[in-house]
Amino acid sequence: MRHVLSALVENKPGVLSRVTGLISRRGFNIESLSVGPTEDPTMSRVTAIVRADEVAYEQITKQLHKLIDVHKITDLTDEGAIERELALFKVAATPERRSEIIEIANIFRAKIVDVGRASLTIEATGDEAKLAGLEDLFRAYGIKEIVRTGKIAMSRNAKD
Repeated sequence: MRHVLSALVENKPGVLSRVTGLISRRGFNIESLSVGPTEDPTMSRVTAIVRADEVAYEQITKQLHKLIDVHKITDLTDEGAIERELALFKVAATPERRSEIIEIANIFRAKIVDVGRASLTIEATGDEAKLAGLEDLFRAYGIKEIVRTGKIAMSRNAKD
């Protein structure tokens, strides 16, 4: 099963290595990883996507809780969390086809961030399905390069 793990950790050298090392030593692949500072500059948020059964995932979280630099672990898997990812697509774009590519980008609320003689670079954010759909459409024009960030996730607001 796919699990979305969010960990609040101290923002200091070596912490990320210890967190990812603990997960990989148990034989689990991290499918996506994103790390960044929080509203508190002494803390960082680690968001990792891991495939594991319930028992193994529970063991991973228990072991992470033992790390002194880990302050809080949240499982966002079943919370209906907001998940986003950023992707940059460098698409082959002849002058005759540029308007078609720009139109596709606009439909997906993506932005043109660079224009070259033979390519356009498009920035898009969204969930995995949106980015996969955009990638599929751009393949018809020729994708020169794709760069994607790891996923970030946040629990939704509680309903009042």
